[in-house]
Amino acid sequence: MLFETGAGAKVGSDLHARALRRLDALDQAVSLRDLDLPGMQFHRLQGKPIRYSLHINGPWCITFEWVEGDAYRIDLEQYH
Repeated sequence: MLFETGAGAKVGSDLHARALRRLDALDQAVSLRDLDLPGMQFHRLQGKPIRYSLHINGPWCITFEWVEGDAYRIDLEQYH
């Protein structure tokens, strides 16, 4: 919802702009290498299914699955 409308009632103002920048990068990415940018702290998470993380702020990350060039099950969560 945040990416589609630019508004997310549950996303704090301290996370809003950074989350949108990362969601934009995720939308434009053609491969996972496109997400390995300075400041994003992109990395693969342990476990199954295979998921990845983009750091936002503090413990907040965008996590997602990557299937054939597209991100699925995208979540904003306190991962660490």
